[in-house]
Amino acid sequence: MSRWSTALVTGASSGIGTSFARLLAAEGTDLIVVARDVDRLEALASELRGAHGVQVEVMASDLSAPVSREMVEHRLADRSRPVDLLINNAGFGTSGPFVNLPVAREEQQVQLNVVAVLRLTAAALAPMVERGRGTVVNVASVAAFVPVPGSATYAATKAFVCSFTDSLHDELAGTGVTATASIPGFTRTEFQARSDWTEQDNVPEAAWLSPDDVARATLDGAARGRARVVPGAGYKALVGMAQMVPGAPKRWLTGQVRRLAG
Repeated sequence: MSRWSTALVTGASSGIGTSFARLLAAEGTDLIVVARDVDRLEALASELRGAHGVQVEVMASDLSAPVSREMVEHRLADRSRPVDLLINNAGFGTSGPFVNLPVAREEQQVQLNVVAVLRLTAAALAPMVERGRGTVVNVASVAAFVPVPGSATYAATKAFVCSFTDSLHDELAGTGVTATASIPGFTRTEFQARSDWTEQDNVPEAAWLSPDDVARATLDGAARGRARVVPGAGYKALVGMAQMVPGAPKRWLTGQVRRLAG
């Protein structure tokens, strides 16, 4: 049985976003899938329509570009075609010392990982609160809780997502609408290649999560109205410890882990 009637999933063309779409379609949820790669989206839409008989609307959009993002905002705000689950999954990272990275690319990262999350959430929430039901899921990262030299902008954007979602969760109490932050660790997707991250081979196999496991845990937690979901027992412990350790020891510990991994 479907827990949501219609869901909009950003970054649906690959990785965790595709897993969200497939799991929701299998429940009978109609979908709006959003990403830049229209060919991948059309292929996914055809697959899901054929396998599950759901309606799938394709929206090709670069969410880091305000003009392109605007059409997705309008779709979320359309009271005549309600969306009762928004999954802000789209995002990317960069790798390298901040001083060496093109600032325009870092700004684009903030536009997608932060501004798009803020604006799409704003567009979705007003109709949801009016109806007295709805769910917003914002995909963050364990990187939000530890220093990540070499990915400074990415970690900062995910810290915003966590803080923003935590606050929304409390603000929405009693409205029938909930907000959940998904906080995965290392996950086997195209993210690492796209961010030019070269240290993935040094990460122990046991530390990797699958996109399906992340999406499934996130949907189950969101359906229960949880403020945060941290997939994987090891990552739950890591996030718990990271929140208790002061800044200087946390930076030292993170450096030791990076040296061991390298």
